[in-house]
Amino acid sequence: MYNDYRVVVNTAAGRRRYMQYLIPYVVSSGIVDRYDIWVNTHNGADIEFFKQVAAQFPVVNLVWQPDGVVSGNASINAFYKDCVESDTIYFKLDDDIIWMEPGLIEKMVKFRIDNPHYFLVTPLVINNALSTYLLEMDGKIKLDAYYNSSAAHPFLWRSGIFARELHEWFLDKYLKTGKWDTLHVGRKEMGMTRFSINAVLWFGDEMRKFGGVVPGDDEEFLSCIYPTQRGISNAWNGDAIAAHFAFFTQREQLDKAQILEKYGEVCRSQAMTDSRLAESFSEVSRILDVVNAHEPELMQRESPYRRVVNPETLRGKVKKMLPSWVLDFKSVLDGKKEQQRSGFIVG
Repeated sequence: MYNDYRVVVNTAAGRRRYMQYLIPYVVSSGIVDRYDIWVNTHNGADIEFFKQVAAQFPVVNLVWQPDGVVSGNASINAFYKDCVESDTIYFKLDDDIIWMEPGLIEKMVKFRIDNPHYFLVTPLVINNALSTYLLEMDGKIKLDAYYNSSAAHPFLWRSGIFARELHEWFLDKYLKTGKWDTLHVGRKEMGMTRFSINAVLWFGDEMRKFGGVVPGDDEEFLSCIYPTQRGISNAWNGDAIAAHFAFFTQREQLDKAQILEKYGEVCRSQAMTDSRLAESFSEVSRILDVVNAHEPELMQRESPYRRVVNPETLRGKVKKMLPSWVLDFKSVLDGKKEQQRSGFIVG
């Protein structure tokens, strides 16, 4: 509870390799009443990980896909229908939020209560195109050129090279030195624009106005369509920072650079100053080791959900017709093209 509001955190899950870092922050928070893990996967090892986490931490509540079907992002929308409780603040976190500044959950809930006129509020998120734009406009980061405000920016959102440079910049200059608060930019409003909803808070009472029915692309609807229809805006609390690992186009580059492991080292080191957080990290790590040790047999378990066969696209049909050497050659060329574009951050 916080100021008479129930606080419910939720995550569409997910991948245990990322959530080993996210879960300790949530379960060790003193104001979280419930942590809903939306089980949106067929992966038997990940599901077992969530079950063991729920058994260890009473605040964790596993929520099963209401329609009994999992199809990536397409099956997430059904979960929102339960996010409409009165006098409740919901804080949705992507499963690959891998670091939070101390006290972020409480700071964001307070900001939510203090600013009820916004639909969504979000912290400043490292590796989020519009958050990067804010850092650029406030002179907190110096880029090699001006990059415009776009949620799907070809570099700020898509590029694995840019994401690697951004994470390394943040890790080396701000996390390891403990100076992340120097990146704070204050409150920033936004309207009629899409942004990546890596970490967002809303009131259950507001979501209940449309019954939690989220059509189509949840990010487009929640960040842009609904608030525009209602004539309301969203906002950043730029005085609270979280780190988001990767968009799907970035993962290969970040894995090569071992970015996730570097954040893991920082998370565990910083947790040593907070006994409750340190204990949570230790317990989650223990569970992860147990699950990983039994991964082969866990992956053989039958999924609790129906599988959806997505209709094949024209592009997919064409790719099947092409010889493998053509696809390999294109992959090499694409990789070289991206590798040639680097040096985004100059200060």
